[in-house]
Amino acid sequence: MPQLVNTPMREYRTVTMDAHRWDDFVPRDGDIIVATYPKCGTTWTQRIVDLLLNQSPAPRQFTAAAPWLDATFFAPVEADLATLEAQTQRRSMKSHLPLDSLPVYAGAKVIHVARDGRDACWSMHNHMLGFRPELVAAISAQNAGDAQLGGRAPGATPEDPHAYFERWMEDAEVPAPKGLGFEVPFCEFERTYWAARHEPWMLMVHYADLKADLEGEMGRISEFLGIATPPALMSQLAHAATFETMKAQGEEMLPMLSFAFDRGADRFLNKGVNGRWKDVLTAADLERYDALIRRKLTPAHAAWIERGRLAAGDPRKLPD
Repeated sequence: MPQLVNTPMREYRTVTMDAHRWDDFVPRDGDIIVATYPKCGTTWTQRIVDLLLNQSPAPRQFTAAAPWLDATFFAPVEADLATLEAQTQRRSMKSHLPLDSLPVYAGAKVIHVARDGRDACWSMHNHMLGFRPELVAAISAQNAGDAQLGGRAPGATPEDPHAYFERWMEDAEVPAPKGLGFEVPFCEFERTYWAARHEPWMLMVHYADLKADLEGEMGRISEFLGIATPPALMSQLAHAATFETMKAQGEEMLPMLSFAFDRGADRFLNKGVNGRWKDVLTAADLERYDALIRRKLTPAHAAWIERGRLAAGDPRKLPD
């Protein structure tokens, strides 16, 4: 068994996730973990990794081979571990755990993707509005016998994006709650990854940079993973990774989402843009968000979270 290079320090279990699902994970050299706060480009980056590993732009059901191991409501952990164990090629997987809850073994590569919190909030609003009743019932049933979670499931989501933003802010403003059943707030979550940005097994990627220079960012990821991708092929892979192509191929690549969302992949792959909050948030809202970021993040970290590497600088070179 390879040695741990990142040892979990926080026990983490929420209505949708359980870090203990990693307890029986058997690592392999070369494993790739796409690890993010929700709605920061996770599936987009999973598709990029899939394209680079396979060196082909063909559409594939890439998430089926790269399970969200900490999720409690899609498949039993035994099934997810069996999926990974059966693979003979280089493996990838996803996580929404804070880094202080995620085991990382020597030989693994972690790609952390971040996004402005307001954009993540807006994307999550659409995400939760699209939950099918069957998904909510499955989550509730999964937690029915849990003493801490007590059958809880995601609550009703307000239609108004401003009302949802206020709820998101209330959660983000509190200190990280202690105990099981609580999600780590946005800033505290991001701080766990920022602290490891100098580790050789960590690559910090930003949603804004993927939007600004997709082919260039894919080149960074390819180099980090030790994959030699010819320039001509990289252009084809980058085209396959555009939002427009993924949206068009969504039902083919992500058919399982019809169980979770009212319009399946079309709902999940919604807009793929940043800044939709600009037409909704007031000056007071923006000041409230800025105050949160100033209070919980360092200036360099805050600049990177808002603007990404191309505008704020390489996280490895930025001060704490």
